[in-house]
Amino acid sequence: MDALGGLLQTTMRTRHLNAQALADRTGIRTPRIRVFAQDGAEGPVHPTGQELAELAAALTLPLPQVLAAAHVPARMPA
Repeated sequence: MDALGGLLQTTMRTRHLNAQALADRTGIRTPRIRVFAQDGAEGPVHPTGQELAELAAALTLPLPQVLAAAHVPARMPA
């Protein structure tokens, strides 16, 4: 599992959210969220900067933490 996947799984569990609830908050499709949570950023589906920013906001996580977990430089525009 990738660092992003672990971060998403842990945070979703802590906040009692499933992929569907997170999809409702972000507008990201549920299957994409499931893939990100399972495989992280290194899986077959790669999150965009916009998606990472939306996930960070929906989960109330600092964007630099999410970018670091996805192995994206923090200077990347979201």
